[in-house]
Amino acid sequence: MANPARVVVIVGSLRKDAFSLKVANTLKAIAPASLALDVTTLGGLSFFSQDLEASPPADWIAFRDKLKASNAVLFITPEYNRSVPGVLKNAIDIASRPYGQSSFNGKPVGIIGTSPGAHGGVSAVKHLQQILPGISGPILQQPEMYVGQLGDAFDAAGTMTKDSVKEFLAKYLDAFAAWVAVHAK
Repeated sequence: MANPARVVVIVGSLRKDAFSLKVANTLKAIAPASLALDVTTLGGLSFFSQDLEASPPADWIAFRDKLKASNAVLFITPEYNRSVPGVLKNAIDIASRPYGQSSFNGKPVGIIGTSPGAHGGVSAVKHLQQILPGISGPILQQPEMYVGQLGDAFDAAGTMTKDSVKEFLAKYLDAFAAWVAVHAK
C-alpha cells in the first residue's frame, strides 16, 4: 500500500478523560508512517433500532461511510461489567446493519483492552472476539493487547508518561501495521 492505510480507531468509552481515548491518542502520536489513525469517539451516535434501517439517521450514515472509506479498524475499549460498554455494542450494531451490508466487511481488525486495573479489559476483548467474526474482516489474534495499570500512565494533559507502556503500544502497532499490509484492500 503506497499511501498510509486509513485506520478508524473506535474508542469504546464516552468519558472525556477515558483511558481508552488517551491510549488512542497515544497510538496516533506514535503510529508508523504506514498507518493514518482517525480517532473516533461515539458520543454522537444515536441508539440503534431496526425500525430505522429503511431510513437511517444521518449520524448512522456518516459513521458507516467513515468505516467504508477506511482500510482497517482498531477497537480500543474499557471493560464494563465483564463485557464491552453499551455505546460500543450500539456502534457495532449500527455499522454492521442492515444484514449482509456490514461496514466492517473485509476490514482487518485490531482490538486493545484498557483498564486502570490489572487485567487490562480482557473480558471486553474476548467479547469483541466473539461479536466480530461474520461482520468484519480478519481479526489480529496475536499479539493480544491488554493494557492495564493505566491509573498513573498519563500526565494532566493526557500524554503517556510510562515509556514501558508506550513501547508496548508501539510493538502492537507494528504488528497491526503488518496485519493491515497483508489484509487491507
